[in-house]
Amino acid sequence: MAVYKQIGKGYDLTRRADPDIANRLAVHLQIKSDSWYLDVACGTGNYTLALAKHGGVWHGVDQSKQMIDAATNKNNTVAWEVAEAEALPYADGTFSGVFCTLAIHHFAALSPAFRKIYRVLAADPFVLFTATPEQMSKYWLVEYFPEAIHKSAEQMPSLKKVKYALNEAGFNSVDIEHYYISENLQDLFLYSGKHRPEIYLDENVRSGISTFALLAYADEIAAGCQRLAADINTGRITEIIKKYENNLGDYLFVIASKIAT
Repeated sequence: MAVYKQIGKGYDLTRRADPDIANRLAVHLQIKSDSWYLDVACGTGNYTLALAKHGGVWHGVDQSKQMIDAATNKNNTVAWEVAEAEALPYADGTFSGVFCTLAIHHFAALSPAFRKIYRVLAADPFVLFTATPEQMSKYWLVEYFPEAIHKSAEQMPSLKKVKYALNEAGFNSVDIEHYYISENLQDLFLYSGKHRPEIYLDENVRSGISTFALLAYADEIAAGCQRLAADINTGRITEIIKKYENNLGDYLFVIASKIAT
């Protein structure tokens, strides 16, 4: 099933590679000009193309033909493929690095997907950018869209489950780097409006976020946006945001290695 079929149209209006996130991915991948790399669940290829600027030979795979068609229209020097993470169409040891951004919650199961990724990796690392249910429970969005955020958090595998699945797949070392939303974040995913609450009032922004496009009821969105708009106008939103401050990080980079470090 192509999860993003409902949000594929106009996706790139609000979703683009954020330079800071792309740079951190590049650092963790240790990109070399003559090595091969894979973006799993690449969507429309925004991060694939941002990482390709750092060098290397690039492939991108996604289960959605709509997304891959959009990626192909942007750039045909990357080898794009329609395939699921659990059935990667590559030979053993093809890639020097693999990454996946904000997509593991769409995998049918973590362990089979991670085993396939382990199989196609010749060397380290496998880099994930994701969020945990614990992190999402601290998003101030819970104040306005509690049911949608709860359903979204339920889809996210915990860090414990991610680590277990990585170890089960054969990865011997897993490092964690916390990521906090910046005020100038360019990729408008779920918590991108942490410091810019007004963006959630924009239907175009919400349509590019799976939590709103796929999980939220229209009544909850309407009521939540009405309350949010009122709190922005009165300034109460500052108190709400402060109430949810924490040290868990908003998202995580998970860096898995085949050899223990």
